[in-house]
Amino acid sequence: MTTIKDVARIAGVSIASVSRVINNGPKVSKATIEKVNKVMQELGYTPNANARALVTRKSMTIGVVIPELTDPFFASLASGVDKVARENNMQLLLSTAGQSVESERAAINLLLERRCQTVVMHSKIIPDCELITLCEKLPGLVLINRHIEQIKHKCIWLDNEEGAKIAARHLMTLKHKNIACISSKYQIEDPALRLNGFSAELNMAGSPISPALIKYAEPTLQGGQSAAQNLLASGQPFSAIFVYNDAMAIGAISTLEDNGYKVPGDVSVIGFDDVLIARYSRPKLTTLNYPIEKMAQHAAQLALTHFKNEIVESVSHSEHKYLPRLVKRESTSIKNSP
Repeated sequence: MTTIKDVARIAGVSIASVSRVINNGPKVSKATIEKVNKVMQELGYTPNANARALVTRKSMTIGVVIPELTDPFFASLASGVDKVARENNMQLLLSTAGQSVESERAAINLLLERRCQTVVMHSKIIPDCELITLCEKLPGLVLINRHIEQIKHKCIWLDNEEGAKIAARHLMTLKHKNIACISSKYQIEDPALRLNGFSAELNMAGSPISPALIKYAEPTLQGGQSAAQNLLASGQPFSAIFVYNDAMAIGAISTLEDNGYKVPGDVSVIGFDDVLIARYSRPKLTTLNYPIEKMAQHAAQLALTHFKNEIVESVSHSEHKYLPRLVKRESTSIKNSP
């Protein structure tokens, strides 16, 4: 295997000179750069990324921590970070965290062990105080889908409550009053924020949601199916359903139609997130667009900026809040008269 010593010997320069060329170091003549690059190409020599990190104390990677790989939402998040990595000639280093404090800690530690200093982290379980300390130790760390006031300049987040209020207003504009809600069993803040926002908007309009019309399940297609079955079994009348996410909404639609209900003729259904499948479901799903890929790109760029600000201090302390956007498709319509 070709080594840096081989490159130096054939190029007729010192190992230090080869190292400076590889790491874009100062005080290297144009002739030396051209000679070293030519020899590396002829020998097929590729610099070791880990070795470069040890020399420069900088990793050519952008790390991203997400709970899982199979959810389209998190795949879009990773894709957004990857786009920024490629634009900056860096590689994406992915670490999955699961749904526990221990697994989230293990995921970030894995990246740190690989000298990854620029990280976009989706963390919903690690306590605020611990993340605040971590951000202080790692300037290039940015949180996504979470807002912590003390480090708001390092948070990219979505206003879940406002998104749910938009959903409520949309259904009420369509004359729906008996509205059900399917929420998630996730032990994170997002389901509670969405349910709180939705309930608050209905309360303000004088149409409070009945507790019997709120059902909880896993945030999956199967969860949406079972929650819709529980709604139908309750015997409570409803003409519309606000659902925690798109997968659950599509699962709910399947159950409704299996039981003879037409969507949106008999029951309107609105989801949240606007993942790709929402555009291809039948009927096409009305939902709230969660611009996660755009947010992830923003987070990655912000992480790079903060990492560079170890040397050049010009940090913006503005909040980075995004608002969901209503996407009207085919699964909601004006309530039919009784």
